Amino acid sequence: MSNDQGPDSLNRRHFMVTAIGASAALAASAAPPSTRAATSSRGTAFTGDTIDGKKIVSALDINDLEPGKKHLLYFQGVEMPTGQHWYVSVMVAKGAKPGKRGVLTSGVHGDEVSSVHTVQTVMSQLDPAQMSGTVMAVTDVSRPALESMQRRWPNQGRGIDLIDMNREWPGNENGATAPSRHAGLLFNRLLRPNADFAIDFHTGTTGFEVTAFNIGGMDVPEVKAMVELYPVGQIFDNHVYPGVLHNAFMDVGIPSFTPEIGAARVLDPEMIPLFVEGTMNVLKHHGIVAGPMGRTGKDVSVFVGNSAHPILATAGGLVEHLVKLNDKVTTGQKVAIQRDSFGEVVAEYISDVTGEVTGQRSDAMSEPGNPLVFILFNKPGPEDVQVYPE
Repeated sequence: MSNDQGPDSLNRRHFMVTAIGASAALAASAAPPSTRAATSSRGTAFTGDTIDGKKIVSALDINDLEPGKKHLLYFQGVEMPTGQHWYVSVMVAKGAKPGKRGVLTSGVHGDEVSSVHTVQTVMSQLDPAQMSGTVMAVTDVSRPALESMQRRWPNQGRGIDLIDMNREWPGNENGATAPSRHAGLLFNRLLRPNADFAIDFHTGTTGFEVTAFNIGGMDVPEVKAMVELYPVGQIFDNHVYPGVLHNAFMDVGIPSFTPEIGAARVLDPEMIPLFVEGTMNVLKHHGIVAGPMGRTGKDVSVFVGNSAHPILATAGGLVEHLVKLNDKVTTGQKVAIQRDSFGEVVAEYISDVTGEVTGQRSDAMSEPGNPLVFILFNKPGPEDVQVYPE
């Protein structure tokens, strides 16, 4: 069907969103006064229910929590088609003394497990009695995607549809899809109100592994100061695109960036400690945790690039990589070959840039159009800077 419409025509998607918003407004106005007050409250709103003894909130203000303790809660997210809710886990380490508020998130993509374990490990090392400030962690943001350990949210709105939640932020509480509504609830009622800075942890996606690196805009002093505190070998100096969680924070004045921790669906025992150490450095930088800094970017050889060059498959077949993650490559260097079922070479792939390998296809086979390699490099100017499709 054609998407062409006259200037006075009504877009169906716009109509649906408007209708949902109107229905929500009508429901709110018809609700009892106590319900409306709880919905619009800027403080913590307890639902009165518990899961495994942990209280459920539909909004959170960490100022309402007792200092010097760790608090385990569930946040009530979006409704399912059955009318039940998706709940996400919330850990709050609230220091005995006031100070900065940090937010750590993972699980925006459901197949990215090392990121979850990294956040859990950081939280396990915190002693609220010795802290100044608060650290809040949400490890399972995209809960239905995590349940099946897949990248995208299985949305049921108009038949099965897989939606990348890291293209939905800051979301819309009255949006047309469940991921959009879920993102809106989390961002408005849980994440944004409790953050002075935020870190959104990721890994490579299924079938594609990446190095240990951070993504962030180095032209923002607060972001630059944080990403340089990690003892990892690469920094992608790029704001990437709208819709990702760390940019939603940035858009409201909260410094934020994204660490990338190896391959999907596995726990990486070598990379995880690097990001735990770096995150603890960030907490020390903000005065939340006391003690000497661990290793930082000054202790390792860091390559900083502003673009990620993709090398895409042009044929189907088995992929043989000729370079490894973190390898330096030069323009014209052969980086991969591809063989058909007879073992004959059907394609050879060369780099069009000079830089470092930051990602590789880990699945042994590929069809045309799949990314095989990403090379981190530098363009001299901001024009046409390429982004990494995390």
